[in-house]
Amino acid sequence: MSDEIVKHSVNISGHRTSVSIEREFWDLFAEAAAARDLSLNQLITRIDAKRTGNLSSAIRLFVLREVTGASQDI
Repeated sequence: MSDEIVKHSVNISGHRTSVSIEREFWDLFAEAAAARDLSLNQLITRIDAKRTGNLSSAIRLFVLREVTGASQDI
């Protein structure tokens, strides 16, 4: 397991930004997007609309809730 942090360019409602997330979190995030039949940008846009803190942290928390089975309204 690697703790390598990778910077990803994303598009949120037409606005380009970047998030820095460990590779393992990003891989699980991509799986969650695919399971919902959403693009990564679509899922990030949904998370962005509900977050209160840092976007990278919000994505990590989303993944944590996914793997623990916590209910999410995304």
